[in-house]
Amino acid sequence: MTSPHPGTPAGEQDDRFAPAVPAAPSRRSGADAERLLAGLNPQQRLAVTHSGGPLLVVAGAGSGKTRVLTRRIAYLLAAGRAQPGEILAITFTNKAAGEMKERVGELVGPRARAMWVSTFHSACVRILRDQAGVVGLSRSFSIYDSADSQRLITLAARELDLDPKRHPARGLAVAVSNLKNELITPEQATVQASNDVERTAAAVYAIYQRRLGEANAQDFDDLIMTTVRLLQDHPDVADHYRRRFRHVLVDEYQDTNHAQYMLVRELVGTTAERGDEGLPPGELCVVGDADQSIYAFRGANIRNINDFESDYPDATVVLLEQNYRSTQTILSAANAIIAHNPDRLVKNLWSAAGAGSPIVGYVADNEHDEAAFVAQEVDRLTDAGDASPGQVAVFYRTNAQSRVFEEVFIRVGLPYKVVGGVRFYERREVRDLLSYLRVLANPADTVSLRRILNVPRRGIGDRTESFVEAYAQQERVGFAEALRRIDEVPGIATRSATAVRGFVALLEELEGLIAEGVGPSRILELIMTRTGYIAELEETVNAGAAAGGVEAEGRIENLQELVGVAREYEERVEGGDVAGFLEQVALVADADQIPDPEEGGGGVVTLMTLHSAKGLEFPVVFLTGLEDGVFPHLRTLGDPTELAEERRLAYVGVTRARHRLYLTRASSRSSWGQLAYNPASRFLEEVPDQLMDWRRLAQPAIAAAAQRALERAGGDASWGDGPVRQYGRVTTGPVPKRGGVGLRPIPALAVGDKVSHDTFGVGVVASVLGQADKAQAEVEFGGDVGRKRLLLRYAPLEKL
Repeated sequence: MTSPHPGTPAGEQDDRFAPAVPAAPSRRSGADAERLLAGLNPQQRLAVTHSGGPLLVVAGAGSGKTRVLTRRIAYLLAAGRAQPGEILAITFTNKAAGEMKERVGELVGPRARAMWVSTFHSACVRILRDQAGVVGLSRSFSIYDSADSQRLITLAARELDLDPKRHPARGLAVAVSNLKNELITPEQATVQASNDVERTAAAVYAIYQRRLGEANAQDFDDLIMTTVRLLQDHPDVADHYRRRFRHVLVDEYQDTNHAQYMLVRELVGTTAERGDEGLPPGELCVVGDADQSIYAFRGANIRNINDFESDYPDATVVLLEQNYRSTQTILSAANAIIAHNPDRLVKNLWSAAGAGSPIVGYVADNEHDEAAFVAQEVDRLTDAGDASPGQVAVFYRTNAQSRVFEEVFIRVGLPYKVVGGVRFYERREVRDLLSYLRVLANPADTVSLRRILNVPRRGIGDRTESFVEAYAQQERVGFAEALRRIDEVPGIATRSATAVRGFVALLEELEGLIAEGVGPSRILELIMTRTGYIAELEETVNAGAAAGGVEAEGRIENLQELVGVAREYEERVEGGDVAGFLEQVALVADADQIPDPEEGGGGVVTLMTLHSAKGLEFPVVFLTGLEDGVFPHLRTLGDPTELAEERRLAYVGVTRARHRLYLTRASSRSSWGQLAYNPASRFLEEVPDQLMDWRRLAQPAIAAAAQRALERAGGDASWGDGPVRQYGRVTTGPVPKRGGVGLRPIPALAVGDKVSHDTFGVGVVASVLGQADKAQAEVEFGGDVGRKRLLLRYAPLEKL
């Protein structure tokens, strides 16, 4: 069953081949409810019809979880177990929420509009807008994204006179975000801080949070944290939402962090909390798969799903193992890889689609040969009519690996698209215009105001800005109010003061138009013309400068696109205003950059990281760079927990493939400007040989070069002469034992030694564990890096 699009959501069953389902049941009858169960397998049916206590649906990759969720919602309505307004369904992306709402609408009709189907952040924004006064916000509060947060963190750090080189804003922002994800307040962070790094982060956190309040703003972490605090501190508010949402459904539960976990618990409530009013707890249904938990670096906590039965002792668990996406050969490989992870709920994906083609393995001499093989194979599949470029995806562990594929694909004329470049709403000109809108909707938004103060250039420089800031702090007024009082600010040049007055007058004029009901698209057009923003870009285009002109032309097109987005919003939302448009933009997930397979005669090959591939599927997948130190990543090799996550990432990558899967690696690869000889990835070696069709193995000359490099490095130069596993095959002859990345020697370290790490910088050894290949060291790097445990065989570490 092929999907018309290569980037369709994971776990889809094709409803075209299922028995007909009523498009919009008009009455709650047993017959309608029963028809909603048509085409479901027994386990899916159990999940859809479950009633009573909490439900955990463990949905293996491609097992139809979206279908189960949408059918369960429709079944609740058709069976009379819920009104539309009593349902809250939470997903992680706006795209997934939109698709779910659309599919439920197809099943139950217009009643679906009354449901809350949204992301965690969107649901929290709705709650906070309704309860703004309770939490000390105005309804027009701004929502800061990561870039806005970093700008405000920079101001907070500057207030503390922190050295930006020792305390970069990005690292401080991550530290603050981590604290918020754990629901730790600035006061708690200060009390808990046990070292200088934590004390610095706590101090920045306190000032940052104060400035957020002054700006009437919330960052993304605040949206959830503030909502949790609201529900915990105001029982009447919590009771209101618990009474409203009788059914709470959560998708991708394995990706929740602690704050999201607590939000779900607060919305569902406990028997004790609801029992006072004679109201039973809401029905909770979570869907997820611990084997696909790959976002620990974003704060996701795998314990939330692994401990679900402990958290909810009366929970029911339904296991979905039948896969509707991949061939059995692909699934057997995925099962074999993930089986090496400890402490997991055992499940085995299976398919009725048959074995399919064997998995193709290829060992290239270097990364350029690896990319050339991929390009040649895509051409071969295209010529044979087996696939078009638009049905092919190339996965890699890190963004940097895309470069060589791009170079080779350009050289051979193979069309491609890299997913993960600069996204539309992150482009400078788009952010500039949106900052204008945000200031007009929320004049207290200092970050946005300071961004546009001299954009386009109007003669208000850094010196003027610093004088205004000093005046605002001295007089204890907001930055916007200080601008209005520009004539009272000492040290301002006459020309600069004139420019500030003109800027303030323009903002006031535009604010007046918004108050009169002028929509966001017209306001955007006025901003572009009245500020001279578009004229400045047009001058660059007309000047004829090759590179600058092309860039400026592209920026003009992006601004026109933004106006178009605003017009679409106005057409879709009756009475849609600037504040509503800004909320939509702020909450939009990463733009869907998966190319349309019909574009350009068969589409283009998709290049993307494995983390970006989560939730997608493609007919043909190339999983590349399968070398220890590349994938699994170097920094994970000494940490069993991180290595287990890398293995889950490999499992996700393999299960994205529907019909054909290629596993490739390079015997040598440029690393840190030097040639490195990396051993085969342990994940590659975990795939059973009978599933593989090896097109090429490592060449003897490369193996010999690896041996010489090992000996020069002073590492373990012993070699096995008997039959050994090499790159997934049983071969004979000398094969090197596993060495480190670049075959580095293992440094002899002692507590107190000073060391240098290629990524983390200079640190001091705090402890040493293990011996020989298993030797590890805990190193305190200080700053934002903190303490790291490193496996010395692989770590790019040098004793100083």
